[in-house]
Amino acid sequence: MKQRFPSRSRRIRALVGAVAVIATVPLVLAGCSGSGTAASGGKTLTIEDYYAANYNPIYKQCAAEVGAKVTINHVAGAGLISKVLQQASSRTLPDVLMLDNPDVQQIAASGALSNLGDYGLDASGDVPGVKAANSYKGDLYGLQPVTNSIALYYNKKLLAAAGVQPPKTWDELKAAAKKLTSGSTYGFAMSNINTYEGTWQFLPFFWSNGGDEKDIATPEAAQALQLVDDLQSDGSMSKSSINWAQADVNNQFLAGKAAMMINGPWQLPALNAKKGLEFDSVPIPTRTGAATVAPLGGEAFTVPQTGDKDKMKLAGKFVGCLNTDKMQKVIAGVTGNVPTNLEVGAAWAKDHQQVSSFVTTVKTARARTGELGPDWPKAATKIYTAVQLALTGKADPEAALQQAQSQNQ
Repeated sequence: MKQRFPSRSRRIRALVGAVAVIATVPLVLAGCSGSGTAASGGKTLTIEDYYAANYNPIYKQCAAEVGAKVTINHVAGAGLISKVLQQASSRTLPDVLMLDNPDVQQIAASGALSNLGDYGLDASGDVPGVKAANSYKGDLYGLQPVTNSIALYYNKKLLAAAGVQPPKTWDELKAAAKKLTSGSTYGFAMSNINTYEGTWQFLPFFWSNGGDEKDIATPEAAQALQLVDDLQSDGSMSKSSINWAQADVNNQFLAGKAAMMINGPWQLPALNAKKGLEFDSVPIPTRTGAATVAPLGGEAFTVPQTGDKDKMKLAGKFVGCLNTDKMQKVIAGVTGNVPTNLEVGAAWAKDHQQVSSFVTTVKTARARTGELGPDWPKAATKIYTAVQLALTGKADPEAALQQAQSQNQ
């Protein structure tokens, strides 16, 4: 079975971790029951996602607003796409389908989704990269209320003790990581695992330096991979990073074994729960200090082609409700992610300082499928293969990229 993209497992962990946060959600969610259906009248919409049940109150709020009942089906993330393709074949698709944003174009290309423009919906005002991820051949097929990316977290106490400022350039990152490495604490940590999660974490270095997934064997890509290789070679990054998922990286940071790490806002519940940990985050450093080009994460809501035009129209209203400014803020409050609308996100950052670096990053972030569309997984595999070849010493960065590029053409 094809490996899934990283944001699925992150989002599930984030939503499970957000149960304690729900008490702080605005009153628009008050009074919702814990069952799988809403008490409002009207037709019943079936919803399919890979979230946890604590997302149900959000669905129920929008169901009440559009005059519908909802039946919610939470499925295992790893099996969602195969299930969707089977449902499309048997004409049993749900009325509302949540998809990891890199999957939207693939499912749209299959003909299983309807154009959201048919329901008067658009993504005007949203982060451009998010709109691109959820569009196929010029038409919009998904709306994404919140998004996420990755940033550089740092331990404020460790940096202050070492007299180190949060780095903005690669040279500053290398110098800071070296100075912060002491005893059992590494200066820097990131996931370099041989999955899409490893590719996701390498992309800010790769893209920000001009790397192109159409051909990863370029001098710009080699510079990015050389940076990561140098961080490992000088002892600033653990050789175990080739086996670490993002959750493992966060555990290293929580345990004080990493002074800086690359990770996302879905880790905030665990970070805030750690007593005595003082942390902050900044955009991931680039070679020249220019704006970071990072990947966009998060899930989109779509309206499948079920054949029932009336229910599809109602589903369109439901998806539109989820993407309103009000609901973007509600969902951001539950998940720890940031609103997709640029104006809403900017206002959100002022009141939620812990995600301000992510709000900055998503403005210049890219959809993973933005260039290659449904063919993105092939490039993702090449990228993490090259990282593994270099960090395990099987090839220098330039040769590793050349070898990976020649594979799986």
